[in-house]
Amino acid sequence: SVAIKYMTQSTWSHATLYIADALDPSSEGEKSRVLLEADIIAGVRAVPLSQYSGLHTRICRPVGLEPKEIDALVSFAVSHIGQAYDLNHVLDLARYLLPTPPVPVRWRRPMIALGSGDPTRAICSSLIAQAFHSVRYPILPNVTDVPPEDPDGAHCHKEILHIRDLGLFMPRDFDVSPYFRIVKPRIDEGFDPHRINWSPDSPAG
Repeated sequence: SVAIKYMTQSTWSHATLYIADALDPSSEGEKSRVLLEADIIAGVRAVPLSQYSGLHTRICRPVGLEPKEIDALVSFAVSHIGQAYDLNHVLDLARYLLPTPPVPVRWRRPMIALGSGDPTRAICSSLIAQAFHSVRYPILPNVTDVPPEDPDGAHCHKEILHIRDLGLFMPRDFDVSPYFRIVKPRIDEGFDPHRINWSPDSPAG
């Protein structure tokens, strides 16, 4: 986690996907609130939402998906449960983020031979990115600007979106994506700054 934060210069080191009761529609309570993640030891697995209780988190919610698209997205992700974690993929990502690694020159060439991108393995952000792209939902696509064919429509440019290399996605991308709504529960539940119980030794100003 520390390495990913350093490489990406971000607060976020991990990403999970909320799948609710997809594994057991008859479940209730805690068992119906489930996250899917790629763990470095256990691989792709389902964990209870409560496992992240008390941790610093960000909720990123996609906008405009239809129920059938949500079902397809979740099904895609669930189908990968059991896959191993692709640690070599993280090394590939490190080489992308740090093209000039802080190691002696004689060691750099062997480093280029590392990495796998093995389709039977996964890392957290790339798996979630694949799930969203399976239903054609954008995260941080590459954009090509196409000028208009009609000279009278000089201001009417068209943007064509292209899916990025799925192996280059990082946890922070869901936070900075313009296509996800950032949800802050304390605010959505009716935050009132005038009702905070400040400590007497907390001076104003």
